[in-house]
Amino acid sequence: MQQRYGDLDYPFLTKAGFLFGVGLLALGAAAELIGHAVVGELPGWEDRLFTYSEALGILIAFFSVWIFGIYLPLTE
Repeated sequence: MQQRYGDLDYPFLTKAGFLFGVGLLALGAAAELIGHAVVGELPGWEDRLFTYSEALGILIAFFSVWIFGIYLPLTE
């Protein structure tokens, strides 16, 4: 039988989205720490880039669990 949202693998999408978000958070935090340790004061665009990647990582990790792990499987 055809599912409502196609043939989505919800457990894989949940885990992959969460790990992508955590990886983006870790990459942004590590780059900011290493950048400040090596260079000292980072240019504004780099500081903003790393800060936005941390925030985006948190949002992706949070919402991928809620969307692919809870909401979409319940609405099938």
